[in-house]
Amino acid sequence: MAMALDAPRIVTRREIERRRPRFPATARLESLWVVGDLASLERTTIAIVGSRAPSEAGRRLAFETAGALAAAGTCIISGLALGIDGAAHAGAVHAGAATVGVLGGGHHSFFPRRNEALAQEMIAAGGAVVSPFPPDQAAHPPQFLQRNGIVAALADAVVIVEAAARSGALNTASWAADLGIPVFAFPGDVDRPKVAGCLALLRDGATLVRSARDILDDLGIGCQPSLMRVATATSNARTAQRPSLETALLCCLQDGEATLDRLLECAPASPPAVIASLTALEIEGVIERRPGQRYSIVATGGKSGAVPSRDGGAVSSIVCGTHP
Repeated sequence: MAMALDAPRIVTRREIERRRPRFPATARLESLWVVGDLASLERTTIAIVGSRAPSEAGRRLAFETAGALAAAGTCIISGLALGIDGAAHAGAVHAGAATVGVLGGGHHSFFPRRNEALAQEMIAAGGAVVSPFPPDQAAHPPQFLQRNGIVAALADAVVIVEAAARSGALNTASWAADLGIPVFAFPGDVDRPKVAGCLALLRDGATLVRSARDILDDLGIGCQPSLMRVATATSNARTAQRPSLETALLCCLQDGEATLDRLLECAPASPPAVIASLTALEIEGVIERRPGQRYSIVATGGKSGAVPSRDGGAVSSIVCGTHP
């Protein structure tokens, strides 16, 4: 499936500051390569970052928190990494809102490949994928530290969801602290290594939050009504269509693994809608995505060939017979 990442344009710091007068003066950035629309940076922006290998609970928390914040009219910023970053972007898209992802390499050397489809959906939803690196520059570990700094600089607040004691998310939090940007963290079980970084941040003065409402209240921004109405209307429209589309996709997968291209042929919807539904199903743990943009239903121990429903039951194969 072709990506819309082949023609990034250069946006200067002056243009970024025009859209975001509060862009930190001390941020180390002269320009960005951009695909998509940066208009959402004019809103309140909230970065959500965390582990690349989170628990399912952490992944769902990032997805739901981002969706709620996006529905309140904010723009979600993250690093398009696997795990928490991807879940946050997906949650915003699922809410019908724009989200901005910052790459650790050039657009033509997109990394991680598994999130290419998500990046396309972000652009289609009115968001953007940006990078401080030329299009052909491959991603290397030191560049992720620079990426983290840009994520922080573009945000009005940084939220950490599941981070180990040594984590790139802590580097983002450090950048935020240096730039005078508030840092929030979700607590967790003290015995779980995946939240040791969050607990350390809380010990060092980060604000403890338990929900998107806590974040909005602590920032004192409330909901942005006009944007909330738009996001809610879009989200409601998607939700109304989503169950039948999800069922169609699951039916396409009932006989085994399928590629993204095959699912786009099989499902009765536009590519962006298909990608959004696949992402939601993946976040819910119903399907899994494998290398090469291949998808399969997660085995639940139920009847062979049965398609899982939202409540853990199965959708009859007769229902599947009504879909292409």
